Amino acid sequence: MSRLRQDFTTVTWVMIPVAIAINIAIGTLIYAIKFPFVYLDSVGTVLVGVLCGPWAGLLTGLLTNLIWGVSGLNPVYTPYFIVGGVIGFLAGWFSQWGWFTSWWKSIIAGAITGVAAAALSAPISAYLYGGVTGAGTDVITAFFRALGFENLAANFIQGLTVDPLTRQLHF
Repeated sequence: MSRLRQDFTTVTWVMIPVAIAINIAIGTLIYAIKFPFVYLDSVGTVLVGVLCGPWAGLLTGLLTNLIWGVSGLNPVYTPYFIVGGVIGFLAGWFSQWGWFTSWWKSIIAGAITGVAAAALSAPISAYLYGGVTGAGTDVITAFFRALGFENLAANFIQGLTVDPLTRQLHF
């Protein structure tokens, strides 16, 4: 049986919509209270990736952002669908390779995932939204802009400040 087929069992297909609901519920709460130092909109994605594999994690991340944005709940999230997909894929990949068997490997996996998320999300935030997405992390971006960084650099540094720490909470 191919690995892709193993990823998509009946349990996986049941977990994906539950994980999407978890992502949207927690993510909406964090977005609403404008908490500046954490994203928790990928908890369900990481859970599916770790338990069901990288392709299921990828699909969960992609669908979360697309459903969240297209439904009108928060259209800002739509273009970040690729970021959610990569987070889910990496969670599944690190899980398959046994990175969650020790605390130090988990920390490295979270940091790598955070850097990837920052690198992918910075251009979206900078060029599509002018660096202002309405999230609490806008305060951090504004801080780096005030220090003299241009928009893309400020968004990337903000991502490097927040994403690796946040992904540790997921992993």
